[in-house]
Amino acid sequence: MDFVSSNINKYIEINNLISARKNSIKIEFKKMELKEIQSDSLLEVAEDKIIQAFKIIHNEVFVEDDGLFIETLNGFPGVYSSYINKTIGNAGILDLLGNKVNRIASFKSIIAFYDGHKIESFTGEIKGKISFDLTTGGWGFDPIFVPENSELSFGQMDLKMKNKISHRKVALDKFLEWYLNPRLK
Repeated sequence: MDFVSSNINKYIEINNLISARKNSIKIEFKKMELKEIQSDSLLEVAEDKIIQAFKIIHNEVFVEDDGLFIETLNGFPGVYSSYINKTIGNAGILDLLGNKVNRIASFKSIIAFYDGHKIESFTGEIKGKISFDLTTGGWGFDPIFVPENSELSFGQMDLKMKNKISHRKVALDKFLEWYLNPRLK
């Protein structure tokens, strides 16, 4: 099965999670820039991307789309997380929050699968908060997102620790449970 993304870091995390499971699947990374529709829905974005990917690959394929949703910023950057990370980055998010006390946030992930007949989508979410300081390590918003029940940001965690709790893991576990169980299809 193929995994399509323009982000090698997503592939590394997903492949690591899949490899850690017994009786799982093998995936091949297809690095590809897919157009992202303008939508406030992660699900709509992921499902549009999966159709684009299938038209190119003509094989079972899945994509992952995610977003960081900050409560005090009314869910911003949300679906636009990738663009915001490229433009204002983590420092810009910290500037927007300033000294605000409410730093509640969540990371959401959608994994969409398509075999040419039916799209199936799976959601994962982890709650946490935005740190006051930029930490080191990780990628994307990892250096500023601190998951619940942790003192460390995702950036400060090694991949094994992050992959035990991440939003991506939650969505991927749901997908693999469905994909590997013919009774659920």
